[in-house]
Amino acid sequence: MPRYHKLGNIPPKRHTIHKSNDDKFYYEELFGTIGFEGMSSLIYHTHRPTQVKKILKSYNVGPKIAVENNMKSLMLNGFNIKPFDDFLDSRKCILMNNDCQIILAAPKQSLTTYYYKNTDSDEVIFVHKGSGKLRTFLGNIDFEYGDYLVIPRGVIYQINFNSTDNRLFIVESKNPVYSPKRYRNWFGQLLEHSPYCERDIHPPNELETYDDKGEYMIKVKKQDTIHEYVYAAHPFSAVGW
Repeated sequence: MPRYHKLGNIPPKRHTIHKSNDDKFYYEELFGTIGFEGMSSLIYHTHRPTQVKKILKSYNVGPKIAVENNMKSLMLNGFNIKPFDDFLDSRKCILMNNDCQIILAAPKQSLTTYYYKNTDSDEVIFVHKGSGKLRTFLGNIDFEYGDYLVIPRGVIYQINFNSTDNRLFIVESKNPVYSPKRYRNWFGQLLEHSPYCERDIHPPNELETYDDKGEYMIKVKKQDTIHEYVYAAHPFSAVGW
């Protein structure tokens, strides 16, 4: 029983002509994280989402391992992490292996001057302190203390905070983030002993659509390197999905 969600303006059939009220074509994009075999969405845009105007600098953000092959017990005082204004600068990897990175962050300012896309990993952001709004091209989600934000790889987003006092626990997973198989029945429905159920899952419910062209900075993470791309159209150009 796969979960189906739709938002905004979509045609009754997929892979068909879809036009606006003023007879302009919308552009269909198949967005997925595991090629044609994994979960996917059909997104309809006011502009082609692949238009890159220019590529600026690239810089490495890969974590440097301080202690390897460790067998000693360690205590990490996560709330002592230093706050930073910038969202990406505030993210500090404290533990890692071949599958994931454990990151702590204390961003003071909302992410508004650029957009971010992690193409390496799915992200799970636990809100230890703070509240605000996650803005993505698939829609927006309000969040508060105790929420988990699950952001699939490839999703372009910004994150707005309601204050400067924020604490985030972030997992970057190189494997897709799914519900554990032991908590699902044969149809995919969450079982009664699962620690959460479908009522706890809140998909995006507010779609922002911009029919604008210009220069929009997207910082793309690929293989622990940030690449600065400038898109020719607003990344939030989806009218529906």
